[in-house]
Amino acid sequence: MRKRQIADLPTFCALVLLFGLVAGCDYNGNSTADQRAREERTRDEVAKATERAKPALEEAGRKIGKAASEAADQAQAAAEGVREGWDRGGHRLLNVNVATEDELAELPGIGHREARRIVDGRPYANRHDLVVKGAISEEIYSKIKDRITSK
Repeated sequence: MRKRQIADLPTFCALVLLFGLVAGCDYNGNSTADQRAREERTRDEVAKATERAKPALEEAGRKIGKAASEAADQAQAAAEGVREGWDRGGHRLLNVNVATEDELAELPGIGHREARRIVDGRPYANRHDLVVKGAISEEIYSKIKDRITSK
């Protein structure tokens, strides 16, 4: 009789496992209904946390937008101040179409030879024409482009 019990043990285990699956239990013995309930609670908790955080995130977004706007205004004011300070300091833009050779020779990288070529190449429709017409190199132009005009 003992032999029969041992032979039935694997069958019994298979039936228990099958019953557990059919009854809706996971490998820990928890039912799928319990698992679904936990998942639902987790979703609810996450939704509530998101709902609570939303006003704070929106407020932070408004503050960032306001700070960006103020920074842009300050940058504009600083640029205007630099321009005004430059003009007040006697560093007005030099018009390459009317400046003398001596005035042109005061620019960085411009000697009397380059100043003579600039005068000889007049008129210039725009500042970059100095390079296009071969009066100065692109390297020298990059040094003086913010200090000259053609109008």
